[in-house]
Amino acid sequence: MSRINTIKHVDLSSTKDIFVSAIRFAMSIEEPCFPFGDELRISAQEQVDFMLGEDEDAAIVMADDEVKSVVRMGICNIIHLFEMDLSSLLLDPAVEPETADKSIMRRVSDLEWMCNVLPKMDLMKNFVSNWAAISCKILRIIEDKKLDDVMWDLKLKLIEVTCKVLEAVGYGSVILPAPCRVQLLKNWFPYVRKMKPLLDSKGNEETDFTYQMDEDLCQAIEGAIVSLILTLPSNDQADILADWINNKEVVYPDLTEAFEVWCYRTKSAKRRLVEGLESHSDAAIST
Repeated sequence: MSRINTIKHVDLSSTKDIFVSAIRFAMSIEEPCFPFGDELRISAQEQVDFMLGEDEDAAIVMADDEVKSVVRMGICNIIHLFEMDLSSLLLDPAVEPETADKSIMRRVSDLEWMCNVLPKMDLMKNFVSNWAAISCKILRIIEDKKLDDVMWDLKLKLIEVTCKVLEAVGYGSVILPAPCRVQLLKNWFPYVRKMKPLLDSKGNEETDFTYQMDEDLCQAIEGAIVSLILTLPSNDQADILADWINNKEVVYPDLTEAFEVWCYRTKSAKRRLVEGLESHSDAAIST
């Protein structure tokens, strides 16, 4: 091995060690020692961001199976910690939503961070799959009566994280089986449809209420939902669109585009079927 290659190998090895160490702290696989706390976790996340954006060796390091394994472990760890903190809101009677808010929002911050960095590592599918798996549980907790009038910041952040998931699946960067896509949409579509007018109403009633879906978020979710619907089997599209039509008084999200495309595809399929049957019939008569 030449001296240049040796140096390059050492550089890559050092980059890998630094990256893995940063990942372990950034994703709370390792807890910081006293007196370090959240500062070390945040600093590690910033280090990962920097390396993915500026360090040319990071792209090579990310192809390493050991590195990917550590990141996958971190994804599961963050989601597990979030799930535990969220569950404690209902399972632990001593926990009050107001006091638990800081801890949970720290976990949500980690979720948001993952949504930004995982696409750069080609590991967003791991997050999406885990998120889809716990979506029912998340919604069951967040829609509990105990949380009706509290934790609006969490409710909004859940929509923002879910938007990233819907975009990843709807626009094809993450491929999930059709049943998973259907379930993901059926879980979150009603929640988004319910929360948008509720947040708007709270904002109109309370001038200091800041937890509203801005225009960019609304457009992003609507676009992702439309794209996701159009990836589903026709019967599932029909079910979702029928539910939307039956709730036409709810103006958001607007699925008109998806409905028009579904109608066009259905008519085209029916026309091709009729033409095929007529062609088959003509051939049978001629013989």
